[in-house]
Amino acid sequence: MAAVHHRTVDVDGLTVFYREAGPADAPVLLLLHGYPTSSHMFRHLIPALAGHYRLIAPDHIGFGRSSAPSAADFAYTFDGLAEVTRGFLDRLGVDRYAIYVQDYGAPIGWRLALAAPESVTAVVSQNGNAYEDGFDQEFWEPIWAYGAHRTPENEAGVRPALDREAVEWQYTHGVPDPSLIDPDAWEHDLALLARPGNDRAQVALFGDYAGNRALYPAVQEWLRTSRVPVLAIWGRNDEIFLPAGAEAFRRDAPDAEIVLLDGGHFLLESHLDEVAAAIIGFRPRIVGAPIAG
Repeated sequence: MAAVHHRTVDVDGLTVFYREAGPADAPVLLLLHGYPTSSHMFRHLIPALAGHYRLIAPDHIGFGRSSAPSAADFAYTFDGLAEVTRGFLDRLGVDRYAIYVQDYGAPIGWRLALAAPESVTAVVSQNGNAYEDGFDQEFWEPIWAYGAHRTPENEAGVRPALDREAVEWQYTHGVPDPSLIDPDAWEHDLALLARPGNDRAQVALFGDYAGNRALYPAVQEWLRTSRVPVLAIWGRNDEIFLPAGAEAFRRDAPDAEIVLLDGGHFLLESHLDEVAAAIIGFRPRIVGAPIAG
């Protein structure tokens, strides 16, 4: 069994919790989680990859065991989360790494890449969007509406995403055999979402999400010019980020590896072995990658 360390580091007065495993001299794979989870989503993937990579998985601010200040005390935007992540990497002395991005992890990872393209050696996107093709418009319409007009009525349209039914749906929808999904995964998320004041933080991020779309042209230009290796491994039944979003990577990264599995949004809960095998197989491309920039 691989040794997985559970640590914290201070970043500008905020505590960032993270999981770490693997040899110090191995290629770094930075694991960036999505909503509504935390580094907990990587609890099985980290041991599976620890013989091949140095794995670093932080909890974003407001998630998991990291600090969760009130929305009055911290700007819950994707710019803000990315800024803390940059500070986190600086504290660890990590300046060269591949990124694994899922859901919210994608806009954070894209900001890291655009701010320091020479640092990012490869992209593993697991249902982490960078194209308009990836949006299911019916699912996203309430979020676009709230981002455009933050009225009480539009806020009421996004608040159901905080509820038990929606969180459980993210884990089980599109999974042929839902009995494979450990219920403790969504119970863990729900317990943390229920912390006093955390709803305001999450609603603020819902409102900010539409701004991520403006980054997509720059991200796509970075993919074209850097020729950074890309592995897009998605659940083809995801109705949050559609599989067309995975296929779209080939427009700007023609050599991208696209793997579509018979699963949903949280593939690591149902297809851990397949995802781990694909990332292990991708390692030679990361090691041989030129400096992006």
